[in-house]
Amino acid sequence: MSNRRKIIVDGNEAVASVAHRTNEIIAIFPITPSSPMGEFADEWSALGKENIWGTVPEVIEMQSEAGAAGAIHGALQSGALSTTFTASQGLLLMIPNMYKIAGELTPFCMHVSARTLATHALSIFGDHSDVMACRQTGFALLASNSVQEAHDMACIAQVATLRSRVPFLHFFDGFRTSHEVNVIEELTDSDLRHMINDQTVSQHRKRALTPDAPVVRGTAQNPDTFFQAQEARNPFYDACSGVVEEAMDRFAELAGRQYKLFDYVGHAEAEKIIVAMGSGAVTVEEEVERLNRDGEKVGLIKVRLYRPFSADHLARALPPTVRAVAVLDRTKEAGAMGEPLYQDVALALREAGGTPDTVRDALVIGGRYGLASKEFTPTMVRSIFDELDTAAPKRHFTVGITDDITGLSLPVSEGTGEDPKGSNRAVFFGLGSDGTVSANKNSIKIVAENTDLFAQGYFVYDSKKAGAVTISHLRFSDRHIQSPYLIEEAQFLACHHFHFLEKIDVLKYAAADGTFLLNASYPADQVWDRLPRSTQQVIIDKRLKVFVIDAAAIAREADLGARINTIMQTCFFAIANILPRDEAISHIKNAIEKTYGRKREDIVELNFAAVDATLAGLHEISVPGAASAEHDVPPTVPDHAPDFVKQVTGVIIAGKGDMLPVSAFPVDGTWPLDTAQWEKRNIAQEIPVWETELCIQCNKCALICPHAAIRVKVADPAALADAPPTFLSMDYLAPEDFGEVKYLVQVAPEDCTGCTLCVEVCEGFEKGNRSHRSLAMQPQAPLRESEKENWEFFLSLPEVDRSKIERETKMSQFAEPLFEFSGACLGCGETPYIKLVTQLYGDRAVFANATGCSSIYGGNLPTTPYKTNCDGRGPAWSNSLFEDNAEFGLGMRLAIDKHGAQARELIGKLPPGTVDSELVRQLLDADQSTDTGIAEQRVRVEKLRTALAAIDKAEARRLEDLVDYLVDKNVWIVGGDGWAYDIGYGGLDHVLATGANVNILVLDTEVYSNTGGQQSKATGLGAAAKFATAGKAQPKKDLGLMAIAYGNVYVASIAMGGRIPQTVYAIRDAESFDGPSLIIAYSPCGEHGYVLENSLDHQKLAVKTGYWPLYRYDPRRIETGEKPLVLESSAPRIPLSDLLDVENRFGIVKRQDPERYEALKEAAENGIRRRRAVYEKLAELDFPDEVKEGQEETQADAAS
Repeated sequence: MSNRRKIIVDGNEAVASVAHRTNEIIAIFPITPSSPMGEFADEWSALGKENIWGTVPEVIEMQSEAGAAGAIHGALQSGALSTTFTASQGLLLMIPNMYKIAGELTPFCMHVSARTLATHALSIFGDHSDVMACRQTGFALLASNSVQEAHDMACIAQVATLRSRVPFLHFFDGFRTSHEVNVIEELTDSDLRHMINDQTVSQHRKRALTPDAPVVRGTAQNPDTFFQAQEARNPFYDACSGVVEEAMDRFAELAGRQYKLFDYVGHAEAEKIIVAMGSGAVTVEEEVERLNRDGEKVGLIKVRLYRPFSADHLARALPPTVRAVAVLDRTKEAGAMGEPLYQDVALALREAGGTPDTVRDALVIGGRYGLASKEFTPTMVRSIFDELDTAAPKRHFTVGITDDITGLSLPVSEGTGEDPKGSNRAVFFGLGSDGTVSANKNSIKIVAENTDLFAQGYFVYDSKKAGAVTISHLRFSDRHIQSPYLIEEAQFLACHHFHFLEKIDVLKYAAADGTFLLNASYPADQVWDRLPRSTQQVIIDKRLKVFVIDAAAIAREADLGARINTIMQTCFFAIANILPRDEAISHIKNAIEKTYGRKREDIVELNFAAVDATLAGLHEISVPGAASAEHDVPPTVPDHAPDFVKQVTGVIIAGKGDMLPVSAFPVDGTWPLDTAQWEKRNIAQEIPVWETELCIQCNKCALICPHAAIRVKVADPAALADAPPTFLSMDYLAPEDFGEVKYLVQVAPEDCTGCTLCVEVCEGFEKGNRSHRSLAMQPQAPLRESEKENWEFFLSLPEVDRSKIERETKMSQFAEPLFEFSGACLGCGETPYIKLVTQLYGDRAVFANATGCSSIYGGNLPTTPYKTNCDGRGPAWSNSLFEDNAEFGLGMRLAIDKHGAQARELIGKLPPGTVDSELVRQLLDADQSTDTGIAEQRVRVEKLRTALAAIDKAEARRLEDLVDYLVDKNVWIVGGDGWAYDIGYGGLDHVLATGANVNILVLDTEVYSNTGGQQSKATGLGAAAKFATAGKAQPKKDLGLMAIAYGNVYVASIAMGGRIPQTVYAIRDAESFDGPSLIIAYSPCGEHGYVLENSLDHQKLAVKTGYWPLYRYDPRRIETGEKPLVLESSAPRIPLSDLLDVENRFGIVKRQDPERYEALKEAAENGIRRRRAVYEKLAELDFPDEVKEGQEETQADAAS
């Protein structure tokens, strides 16, 4: 075979490389953490990269994983070599087709980055619960333990499925392997051609459904035949293990890497054995080698082929001396006798032929570890072996947590147990979207490709991604690196944001005598005094060298905004001495060109300038012999926080959630509201400052703020007597609203993200100088303490009486937002709509939220942004799945309506005279269309509750449980375009057809934002997105027009930045409509490729070009003789190119293929004109009068 390259890739790319080269059809749908495999495949096909047979694979994105599985099933039945990539809930959606594919003995290999299944909560992280849900489908299950193995097993599985006709599910650990970057030896095309027998491909072709040799497949069978047909496939499964073993042996001859179905490593006379599969087996192997060097006799069985499970191969792999076996499962099977692998091993040792009695009688215990990517370290492995040495080992155990409920957990010593001499280690603390992770991935490649060192990278971030803390773990060594666990002590530690030192124990990662790099917005000679006292002491105790740089200032000067990645990367190479400085800088610039060149040339130049300016700003500071600071790290949450926040939430905020015992957690996934207020992320470099003299009191700053971090109120002047000295107020300009009161604008300094949208929307400016506005951005640090005091005082002031608040633009902002300080991206285009809904209706709202961005910033720990008002009322929120959100919300509506109906029924069953008849009449006939009406009904309900307490009847007790449902509640079904246009469209359409009184809010970013920017049916024609790297060739689905076709659905298309009043009116009208309403909200997103601080002007462009129409369709208007559709945006007034030229998603297409771009742009312009013509015609339609009862015969007679 030809020489093989050493490449540095993550597990997803390693697998996709083989899958793309050995298949012809690839059907995909995005889901974390498998999406990159589909993205690679799509990109390679778009670039014309051929498979090993010289043809470019066809890649198609489907509307769901179920759709992808169906497409694959059809392609397989038609004789094409086909594959797909998925994980978690997506894999579950494929199960029905998996049974069919297996039942039809169809060669097929799918690749799964194994991920946790949603139970009490969603988790995007890795374990084997999804794969284990497939173990009876008839698929062979082949496990990979590392990036190299994932690459190799992708090949072996493809070979084995073609030979055996048994379909294969090849899996590897989500995130721990899928996202680990490592050096591997790449299989060449020649290797793959050598491994795959063309005859097996030909046989697959000959089984294709074709009219040239027609057969029937997929029949329905009766009781007389089905059972026998099931058993007819047994020989293929009996032979499968041998086929895989042969493929592994052939692979070893080719590549030199030998795999077995059950690989044993360890002492030849081992007495204690661990059985494991996935990346955890690598950790076990590392500790087994260490223990055996220390004189132990231990071993490890690495399970490769889990299904079909070969008991004989397992028995042959075990040393005959074994007396105790611990089986590790990375899943939980509630209610079972044990987890799946444990049960299989225990049974296999009893049934395997030729097993020595000592092995057959060995003690077998089973344990759970690593659920949802929970850390699994060598120290934990040691504790498992120690458990096997006890007089009475626990038959079932957990490791890596503290189970103080059922007592299953094993004690574990502190530390990871990593050999400190094994590698050079570096840890970087960054902020999601600041580029730290991207820069570190490039650093790994630079080192691996330009030195003799091996490299490994793993990146820890939560599901919020942007705006959340990221921790990059990098290892470098002169030998191949495995170690699939986090670094405990790093010789190089970087903190890219100074405020992390106040929240997180960053320096616990620093090794003694190491180097600490800190980004600080202070002069170098002032940094030491700014450090908390305990931080100073750790630096002294660990003898750290400290380097500082003001990366934010360099980034601003280079016009890079908040992206400090290349600046900090340059510092790393300048300090770490891994490469000569000039050589490292040259490689950094090459990486910048490769990373950003396709996006925008100016970004490349800006980053080059930042690199060149970095070294002059890098300084080493001297470390005194004693700590001198008079301040220290503040408590994570204040003492007046609720107990749950102090005992649970605060621990998670501090990055110590792993320390919480089982007893700390709610048993059913129910969490309190009002927790986001305690997080205080402090990520803004600058915050808005109010200049009262220029303010016109439009309230748009509060309306547009994505995080509810700037708010307005009015207050009685007397209430301001004790205001802090820097607290600002002014006379309210419309005393007819609230009387002679003061008007207040206040920012939450530690919760503001610095997005600048409030400044951009501000309409108060100096005459003749529009750049001098009532709001201006100023550095946060000097203002933080005084503005904290002002914010607390502002919150202490009474909220405005809701009965005085009209539901229109300005007045709506005097209502308290019940959605605040979310983890959404800076400048998020979605959250202002949700915030506005909670201001208008949050005290009576139930939210069904589709999985996606809005579920992550809306319900991701440690804190959640929904909150209660002073009465304890607020939005009740839940997330079910991605695909079923509309149905989920409909179920809520059905239950609420039924509760209300039963309450009304029970009132009628109460004994006469026990409840005042006038109260009953008012309760049943109440007008609840206004806030005043709702408040009055709540008073009546309390009176009824008091009366019920005195009634000794079963009906009274039942009514007490339901009495609150006499107050109207509204249901909001919220999600993104990926849900509404694609995976959840069938359910959404059905819910609209029911006529149920639900409000559907579609936050349309035109891409799958949460999974990284893949195209949806909402993606605009000509836009580049993942899964559409050459530019989307089909127009956007018109969801609004499809809903209007029902005739009885309220439909609105809105864009807050395009026309703010229309947004408010649309939400108000939708809520008041007694039936289904659909609001499609234009939501700017960073995936569009422009700076979101400009999103308000950008939305205006979208409206003016006709790209985003504004309209409201209200069926109620027909009843009053009005036309139901009102167009609220004019015909296109400016060229579409004015919009497309400032969005990089279109610019990418223009740069890579100008001719294609022009054709797509022309098609998009034509589409806009056609759509406008359709809507204009609809807006002109006169509807006939409603036919009254008794008129049918008259009309029929006239017709005859």
